[in-house]
Amino acid sequence: MSRRFEIPATPENMVLGYLDSSTPPVLEVASGDVVTLHSFPAGGKETLPDNLPVPADYMAALDTLPPGPGPHFITGPVYVQDAKPGDTLQVDILDVKVRQDWGFVSILPLLGTLPDEFTDYETIHPVVDHARNVCVMPWGTEIPLDPFFGIIATAPPPAWGRCGSPVPRAFGGNMDNKELRAGTTLYLPVFNEGALFFAGDGHGVQGDGEVCITALETGVTGTFRLTLRKDMRLDWPFAESATHLMSIGLDEDLDDAAKQATREMVKHVCERTNLSRNQAYMLCSLAGNLRVTQMVDGNKGVHMLLAKSLL
Repeated sequence: MSRRFEIPATPENMVLGYLDSSTPPVLEVASGDVVTLHSFPAGGKETLPDNLPVPADYMAALDTLPPGPGPHFITGPVYVQDAKPGDTLQVDILDVKVRQDWGFVSILPLLGTLPDEFTDYETIHPVVDHARNVCVMPWGTEIPLDPFFGIIATAPPPAWGRCGSPVPRAFGGNMDNKELRAGTTLYLPVFNEGALFFAGDGHGVQGDGEVCITALETGVTGTFRLTLRKDMRLDWPFAESATHLMSIGLDEDLDDAAKQATREMVKHVCERTNLSRNQAYMLCSLAGNLRVTQMVDGNKGVHMLLAKSLL
């Protein structure tokens, strides 16, 4: 029977701005166990509102954790027993909820999709209405919440050393994929003994593209089932929901990210069906939907969604 654990939202259970295989685990679990953890908004004290309460645990993290090469608070790692390099970690995202009463959205220097056109830098603080499950923009627009973790990862290969949190790579990381919500399963390659699972970078809602550089950056609480898969070999993250397969492409060039997402979907369709590569490629052309995940994280993201009913 699986066990359930919760990692407290304290500084000793987090890192700021990086992923590193040498980080000591904060928890050890068996395959199939369920872990609840918490995350805070990306950024430092310059993002805090003047007229809204700041949670004490968030302020403790801001005051305590030394700055890293990125702005993201990341919880973990979680050591999964018996995981070895070459295995796959199945991450069932069971629940994600916003845990703060506000978030922030920023336009920042030299960042975003149109950095040369938006130089009137600004940070706003939409208020979260938990009862109605919306965030309220300063000008009155209400946007339904759709929370997710911007960063979900295994630790990078030891040879890569300390990887800054902004750039997503083969281990996952800062994919900023809004489809990785509750009800979705993410598969991640394992590069280290114990897999070393991390999650962070809470988002309340985000559009595909994340064009101005931020989502609604806020605190979230998530619950994950971590299952070791020795029957699955991956070189790259892949995901699925109850209704769709989702391939993931990440590259500095958006065209190459799209090519990778397409190539990955063809591969997985062939593995799950009797279709040839040609047939899978044609199926993707007729029914696969490429979407821009994000434009702003160094490696840009494209994901493809394909309905399982067509397999």
